[in-house]
Amino acid sequence: MTVIGAVFVGATGSLQPDDTVLGGSLTLSVVALMTAGVVGALSVCGEYSSGTIATTLTAVPRRGRVLAAKAALVSATLYAVGLVSCTAAYLLGDAVIDGSHPQGEPLPALFGIAAVFALVGALGLAIGTLVRHPAGAVTTVIAVLLLPSLFGLLLGDLQRWIAGATPTAALEKLTQTSDATPDTVGSLGAWPSLASVAACTALALTGAAVVLRWRDARGWRPLSDVVRPRVVDGQ
Repeated sequence: MTVIGAVFVGATGSLQPDDTVLGGSLTLSVVALMTAGVVGALSVCGEYSSGTIATTLTAVPRRGRVLAAKAALVSATLYAVGLVSCTAAYLLGDAVIDGSHPQGEPLPALFGIAAVFALVGALGLAIGTLVRHPAGAVTTVIAVLLLPSLFGLLLGDLQRWIAGATPTAALEKLTQTSDATPDTVGSLGAWPSLASVAACTALALTGAAVVLRWRDARGWRPLSDVVRPRVVDGQ
C-alpha cells in the first residue's frame, strides 16, 4: 500500500507545495496502519473462531506467556514489514516526485514509523483478545485509529492530549506531512506521540492478559469456575 501510494502521488503530481517527499511517499501509510491493526486482531480472533485457542491454552497453560509470544511475533513481523515497505516507498517517491519539494528527514523517522506499525499490531492483538469476535475486533481497531482524529474538535481542550496520543497522530507527525498540525492531531511532537502510543499499548496488553487469565477459552466465565469442580446434590 505504501509503495502504491508513492507511485500514485508521483504520477499525479498531487503533492502540496509545503509537503515533504517523505510525507508524500507515505500517503497511504494510514491505510497500511489500519491493516496492521487488523492483522494483530485476527492473529488471535482466528483461533477463537476456529476453536483452536483451547488447544493452544492446553498446550501452554500459562496464558500470559501465550499472549506475550503472540505480541512479540506480531510486533517483530510488522516492524520488519513496515520498515522495509516504508523505506522502499520513500526511495521510490524520491525518484518519481518532483524535486522541488523538501525531502524531509527520513532518518530516524522511518524507524519510528516502523515502530508505530509494530505497536498498532500489538494493540490490535490486545483488542482481539478482549473482544474475541473477528468483526467486532476489526471494527474496534479501526474506530480506535480513526475516531479521535475525526472527532477531535469535539474534545475541546482535551484534543491536544487525546488526539495527539493516537497512532495516526504519531504516524502523521513522523511522516512530517503538512496535515499534522496541532489543531488536527494534537500539539505533542512526533516522539512524545510515539511514547504515548507505546504506553497505551502496554496498558491494553496488560488488561488483555488479566482478562485472558481469568476467562474461559469458550465462554465468559472465570477460569476458576471451569477448573474447580462443583458439588451438585452431594456428588
